Amino acid sequence: MGIKYFTDLEVYQLTEKLAMDIFRLSLKFPIEEKYSLSDQIRRSSRSIAANIAEGWGKKYYSGLLKRRLVDSLGSLEETRAWIRFARKCNYISEDEYLILKNKCEVIGKKLFLLYKNWK
Repeated sequence: MGIKYFTDLEVYQLTEKLAMDIFRLSLKFPIEEKYSLSDQIRRSSRSIAANIAEGWGKKYYSGLLKRRLVDSLGSLEETRAWIRFARKCNYISEDEYLILKNKCEVIGKKLFLLYKNWK
Protein backbone atom coordinates (compact mmCIF):
# COMPACT_ATOMS: atom_id res chain seq x y z
CA MET A 1 0.00 0.00 0.00
CA GLY A 2 1.51 3.29 -1.11
CA ILE A 3 1.38 6.73 0.38
CA LYS A 4 -1.74 8.51 -0.86
CA TYR A 5 -2.06 11.37 1.60
CA PHE A 6 0.32 13.42 3.71
CA THR A 7 -1.24 11.77 6.75
CA ASP A 8 0.23 8.45 5.55
CA LEU A 9 3.77 9.82 5.96
CA GLU A 10 5.38 8.60 9.17
CA VAL A 11 7.17 11.93 9.60
CA TYR A 12 3.84 13.77 9.41
CA GLN A 13 2.32 11.46 12.04
CA LEU A 14 5.31 12.12 14.33
CA THR A 15 5.04 15.89 13.88
CA GLU A 16 1.32 15.86 14.60
CA LYS A 17 1.95 13.86 17.77
CA LEU A 18 4.74 16.25 18.82
CA ALA A 19 2.44 19.25 18.32
CA MET A 20 -0.27 17.63 20.44
CA ASP A 21 2.24 16.68 23.17
CA ILE A 22 3.46 20.27 23.25
CA PHE A 23 -0.11 21.57 23.34
CA ARG A 24 -0.93 19.39 26.36
CA LEU A 25 2.26 20.40 28.18
CA SER A 26 1.72 24.09 27.41
CA LEU A 27 -1.66 23.98 29.13
CA LYS A 28 0.32 23.88 32.40
CA PHE A 29 2.31 27.05 31.61
CA PRO A 30 1.51 30.15 33.68
CA ILE A 31 -1.34 32.31 32.43
CA GLU A 32 1.04 35.21 31.77
CA GLU A 33 2.65 33.04 29.05
CA LYS A 34 -0.66 32.63 27.19
CA TYR A 35 0.21 35.16 24.49
CA SER A 36 3.95 34.58 24.42
CA LEU A 37 5.69 31.26 25.05
CA SER A 38 2.52 29.14 24.99
CA ASP A 39 1.39 30.71 21.74
CA GLN A 40 4.83 30.61 20.10
CA ILE A 41 5.61 27.00 20.94
CA ARG A 42 2.17 25.85 19.80
CA ARG A 43 2.42 27.76 16.52
CA SER A 44 5.92 26.59 15.67
CA SER A 45 5.19 22.94 16.49
CA ARG A 46 2.00 22.99 14.39
CA SER A 47 3.88 24.67 11.57
CA ILE A 48 6.18 21.65 11.24
CA ALA A 49 3.20 19.47 10.34
CA ALA A 50 1.40 22.15 8.32
CA ASN A 51 4.41 22.70 6.07
CA ILE A 52 4.64 18.98 5.35
CA ALA A 53 0.94 19.00 4.42
CA GLU A 54 1.32 22.05 2.20
CA GLY A 55 4.39 20.57 0.53
CA TRP A 56 2.55 17.32 -0.11
CA GLY A 57 -0.10 19.27 -1.98
CA LYS A 58 2.69 20.52 -4.27
CA LYS A 59 4.50 17.18 -4.56
CA TYR A 60 4.32 17.10 -8.36
CA TYR A 61 6.72 20.03 -8.36
CA SER A 62 9.61 18.63 -6.34
CA GLY A 63 11.18 22.04 -5.79
CA LEU A 64 8.02 23.32 -4.12
CA LEU A 65 7.71 20.26 -1.90
CA LYS A 66 11.37 20.53 -0.92
CA ARG A 67 10.97 24.21 -0.08
CA ARG A 68 8.14 23.35 2.32
CA LEU A 69 10.26 20.61 3.88
CA VAL A 70 12.97 23.22 4.49
CA ASP A 71 10.32 25.46 6.06
CA SER A 72 9.27 22.50 8.20
CA LEU A 73 12.87 22.03 9.34
CA GLY A 74 12.98 25.73 10.22
CA SER A 75 9.84 25.41 12.31
CA LEU A 76 11.34 22.35 13.99
CA GLU A 77 14.40 24.36 15.02
CA GLU A 78 12.19 27.17 16.30
CA THR A 79 10.24 24.61 18.33
CA ARG A 80 13.50 23.28 19.78
CA ALA A 81 14.39 26.79 20.91
CA TRP A 82 11.00 27.27 22.60
CA ILE A 83 11.33 23.87 24.29
CA ARG A 84 14.67 25.02 25.73
CA PHE A 85 13.04 28.20 27.04
CA ALA A 86 10.21 26.18 28.57
CA ARG A 87 12.77 24.04 30.39
CA LYS A 88 14.88 27.00 31.52
CA CYS A 89 11.73 28.66 32.91
CA ASN A 90 10.90 25.40 34.75
CA TYR A 91 7.60 25.04 32.92
CA ILE A 92 8.52 21.49 31.91
CA SER A 93 10.57 18.92 33.77
CA GLU A 94 13.97 17.65 32.67
CA ASP A 95 12.36 14.34 31.66
CA GLU A 96 9.70 16.10 29.59
CA TYR A 97 12.41 18.22 27.98
CA LEU A 98 14.52 15.19 27.07
CA ILE A 99 11.53 13.35 25.60
CA LEU A 100 10.62 16.36 23.43
CA LYS A 101 14.25 16.89 22.45
CA ASN A 102 14.53 13.25 21.34
CA LYS A 103 11.30 13.48 19.33
CA CYS A 104 12.64 16.58 17.58
CA GLU A 105 15.87 14.79 16.70
CA VAL A 106 13.98 11.86 15.17
CA ILE A 107 11.70 14.19 13.21
CA GLY A 108 14.66 16.23 11.98
CA LYS A 109 16.39 13.13 10.62
CA LYS A 110 13.23 11.92 8.90
CA LEU A 111 12.51 15.32 7.38
CA PHE A 112 16.05 15.54 6.04
CA LEU A 113 15.85 12.04 4.55
CA LEU A 114 12.53 12.86 2.88
CA TYR A 115 14.06 16.06 1.50
CA LYS A 116 17.21 14.29 0.32
CA ASN A 117 15.43 11.35 -1.31
CA TRP A 118 12.45 13.11 -2.93
CA LYS A 119 12.62 13.08 -6.71
